Amino acid sequence: MSDSEDDGTTQLSPHTLAALQEFYAEQERHTAPGGAAMYTVGALDEDWQLSQFWYSPDTAQRLAEEAMAVAGEGGRIACVSAPTVYQKLRERRGQAVSVYIFEYDRRFAVYGEEFIFYDYNRPLELPARIAAHSFDIVVADPPYLSEECLRKTSETIQYLAQGKILLCTGAVMEEAAATLLGVKRCKFIPQHTRNLANEFCCYVNYDSGLDKGL
Repeated sequence: MSDSEDDGTTQLSPHTLAALQEFYAEQERHTAPGGAAMYTVGALDEDWQLSQFWYSPDTAQRLAEEAMAVAGEGGRIACVSAPTVYQKLRERRGQAVSVYIFEYDRRFAVYGEEFIFYDYNRPLELPARIAAHSFDIVVADPPYLSEECLRKTSETIQYLAQGKILLCTGAVMEEAAATLLGVKRCKFIPQHTRNLANEFCCYVNYDSGLDKGL
């Protein structure tokens, strides 16, 4: 009888131990870090099963700057299914704006009271503390390229927005977006950390800096 059997412990094979270490490493990669790093774009890995594709840091920065310019000091910004824009806004924590992240992925609950659980299939199931037409600008990126998803997300956008909308979605949704939200395509082309098969665009319903150059 071996020593390990004597003391009641089980010895893992090298293969099992390596698999276990890889599992814990993967869990760690899916957990947001603390401190300032938690607001870094990509602090949480994309979950492709939830159709998550993060913006590049430069795109997140440009969209955050646009949202802040529209909202102004003391303004309110809603990020609907656009977590990297939220992260970039919060990274610039010196700016006096109020920001909320509306997300289905509960990993983003790490952001505390600013996290609002959101399921686009239930577009108006929002907490009572989120008043209608209480945001200076809504930045939204519906998770799926379908008219149904855009239509339901549009209900949320119209409930939240005082008027100004910044929508990011596929070029194939341009006509539907114009019909549902009255938005027009901008010159600025959003980029993602991974190359996507579908062309993505930004759309707004106001005179935007995103339409004044690439």
